[in-house]
Amino acid sequence: MRKIVTLFLSSVLALSALSQNNETGVSPEILPKGFTPGELIDLKEGNFTRPSSRGIETPPPFDNLRNMGEWEEIQALNISWTSYPGILKQIVQHSMNEVEVIILTEDVAETQAFLEDPSTGLGAITDFSNITLIDSNFDSVWTRDYSANPVYGSEVDDLILVDWIYNRPNRPNDDASPSYIADYLGLDLYCMTEAPADLVNTGGNWMSDGFGTAFASNLILDENEPGNEYGVTAKTSDEIDAIVDEWLGIDNYIKMETLPYDAIHHIDMHMKLLDEKRLLVGEFPEGVSDGPQLQANMEYVLSNYTNKWGEPYEIIWIPMPSSTEGTYPDGSWGGAAYRTFTNSVFVNNTLIFPTYREEFDT
Repeated sequence: MRKIVTLFLSSVLALSALSQNNETGVSPEILPKGFTPGELIDLKEGNFTRPSSRGIETPPPFDNLRNMGEWEEIQALNISWTSYPGILKQIVQHSMNEVEVIILTEDVAETQAFLEDPSTGLGAITDFSNITLIDSNFDSVWTRDYSANPVYGSEVDDLILVDWIYNRPNRPNDDASPSYIADYLGLDLYCMTEAPADLVNTGGNWMSDGFGTAFASNLILDENEPGNEYGVTAKTSDEIDAIVDEWLGIDNYIKMETLPYDAIHHIDMHMKLLDEKRLLVGEFPEGVSDGPQLQANMEYVLSNYTNKWGEPYEIIWIPMPSSTEGTYPDGSWGGAAYRTFTNSVFVNNTLIFPTYREEFDT
């Protein structure tokens, strides 16, 4: 059996840490994790750039497809080198002793020089035996959102990658970037880009337990509904369920109400699967911000679903940090940013997560 490969780094995690550690060398032209004003206009005017064919556009021909779980052993971690180099270097340093770190970069020499420079944070990286730099094109840092999903055929034997249409307009290089990883690793890349399986989705709104269950917010329904702004085939919830079952082996797709104030509606901003039994969920002070809807969503999950073993999920609540002024997101212009510990990544025996202030970090 080949080791599992994970291909998404939660770069929102890097941004969260940035709020407390303003790195130098950050480009002022960073594409946000959400939409730019121009992208919103393009969507409204029907100017979404559909991805070109970049892989196999028929369902994987395997029995017992299995999308790997959030916490499983991994072979490699992929990041895109742009926007926040100081934080990305920290992630490389804390991951390279666990797994191979695959870095997509538009300038291999410049990236290597930054990693080798002792003045760019945490000392110099001199051993590149577990670091691979791939010359590539992409648009943004948000690798978790646009990378492909590691899936096994026959449960553990045939490792493939399965991709969908990235839900950010006019970031075609991001959407096509999984082909670099597939080529480097020698894996087949299956793409849900042709009707009726032309599915718009994002990695930040996808969490698999490794046993056929996945979690999402209702964003997945909104982006594929009749009259959707992406121009993809209209799909009901049941039709989406059938697609993810056929392509990813997910036969239990749990969808929850979107939150009022999280802006991008990605569940990784407030939830993390720790294993097949336990859910780590962000907790706000009572009645504050997204707290009431999060409580309602967890009550919905507990009332309607069980884990792989037929038992209720164990919910572990973890505080959502406030702003330095003690406020939380409320939808107001210039209000508190979303701060969370759930937006983290397992790297075998290491967990990488953001830090904020001592009162929350300890």
